[in-house]
Amino acid sequence: MSDETLIEIEEEDEIVPPIGTPQPGVGRAVDMVVQHKTAGLRLDHYLHQHFPDFSRSILQKCIQAKCVVINEAPCKASYKIRQGDHIRIWLPEPPHVAVVPEDVSLEVLYEDEFLAIVNKPYDMVVHPAKGHWTGTLVNALAFRFKDLSKHNGDYRPGIVHRLDRDTSGVILVAKEEATHRDLSMQFESRKVFKEYLAITSGVLDRDSDYIERRIGHHPHDRIKMVATDDPEHGKEACTFYEVQERFRGYTYVRLQPRTGRTHQIRVHLASVNCPVLADKIYSGRDHLNLIDVDPRLDPALDEVLMPRQALHAYRLRLLHPKKKEVIAATAPLPPEFEKTLAALRKHRPSK
Repeated sequence: MSDETLIEIEEEDEIVPPIGTPQPGVGRAVDMVVQHKTAGLRLDHYLHQHFPDFSRSILQKCIQAKCVVINEAPCKASYKIRQGDHIRIWLPEPPHVAVVPEDVSLEVLYEDEFLAIVNKPYDMVVHPAKGHWTGTLVNALAFRFKDLSKHNGDYRPGIVHRLDRDTSGVILVAKEEATHRDLSMQFESRKVFKEYLAITSGVLDRDSDYIERRIGHHPHDRIKMVATDDPEHGKEACTFYEVQERFRGYTYVRLQPRTGRTHQIRVHLASVNCPVLADKIYSGRDHLNLIDVDPRLDPALDEVLMPRQALHAYRLRLLHPKKKEVIAATAPLPPEFEKTLAALRKHRPSK
């Protein structure tokens, strides 16, 4: 997950919208200032981090067409960005920009005139994309709120950061542009406190610790990420954890990612042989049944306990850009978590 313009990126599908011929000054203009932690990256790599909905080849076309300027001058894709560089890019919009408001129930955890924090259910894509033009969180937000920031374009109104489709929990929404820019900067400078809850397949041996390994793209699988110690093929990443409860073969754990790399929590836990339960990509299974917990049970009593990856964005804390006070929101533990934990306590006690 990359703490960039869109934070906590957990999308499983690469979104590659069609594009026409880029033209300087045409389309949505976005301004950015390079921070210290990203200095030294190639320009095209840096832009792809910020705009993962556009393929690198599309962004390279934008650079070639002089739709990207650094300190008011065009640059090549291979340019190594420097701290303090001012970048402006004119992004073309994909064809499906009209967000249709949909009356989908939303649990609002916090709301004022500047921002809102909602509890995203699992199995909901955050914003419209290839294969998911309706039924997204953005469709629901467009119906629920009168005003939403257009800082990230017309088809991602209000979206400051993202959660994976099958990750539930707190997600932040901006209602106006100035607030959106401030919130994005807080994410990029790692000033937003994020806390997750997970159930893992496997037992963490320490009560509390941190996992610090770089995360990069899998060499053969475009969907997966991998933990690596190679600075040339991965970005620094750190996740703190604290065990809440242990069972035979499973762990209930609280996690605090200090960086925001793609699939960070999932990759880090998998790297210590404790993948998130029912995470198909990193654990090989997409659900947990009661009979998996206790094979001695009558098959007639079997039922699905965890129908998706057992990862929940539990708490978010940040400085309110306008009120200048700390606000926090907590998303209650989902029913499938409660059900799974109850079964583990009954059938898989640690002692």
